[in-house]
Amino acid sequence: MQLSTWVSEFDMGIFGFFKPKRDVEALIGDLRNVDGSVRRKAASALADAGDPRALEPLIRALGDREWFVRMEAARGLGKIRDAKSVDPLIKALSDEEWAVRPYAAGALGEIGDRKAVEPLAQALKDKKGPVRREAARALGKIGDARAAEPLAQISFNDVDADVRKAAREALEKVRPPPPP
Repeated sequence: MQLSTWVSEFDMGIFGFFKPKRDVEALIGDLRNVDGSVRRKAASALADAGDPRALEPLIRALGDREWFVRMEAARGLGKIRDAKSVDPLIKALSDEEWAVRPYAAGALGEIGDRKAVEPLAQALKDKKGPVRREAARALGKIGDARAAEPLAQISFNDVDADVRKAAREALEKVRPPPPP
């Protein structure tokens, strides 16, 4: 075990003694708890850990009845960066709770799969500014030229200055696809 891994697996307890952090398997188990606040804390801890063992449980957590669990699950999937989560995250771009949608967009940007370009371009039309802003940032991270036109449209026309700024910054990063 590397020192950085060892140190990250411990918290300082009372009186300066080390105490082991909850392990990933226990946190995964907590995602099935009946208490929504326990599930949220577990999803948040798993998101912070970014451990690939949490991939499938976090994908399942995107369907949790509590929006704050879904939000943390999306954040965690962005840290894990596995292509298996792209389709569930694309679906989360349409989550009924708007607060989940920017996290889904951000996660898609972290993963960088070009399959997300069209759904993210559609998210630029969301009613909520934070969703549009994160979709623009995600498109910039992916860098696909198909995003240029929708980004250009909102870079001047969006009512939210933060969205316009994010779209302009993303436009600088999009590039044409490689020649066949």
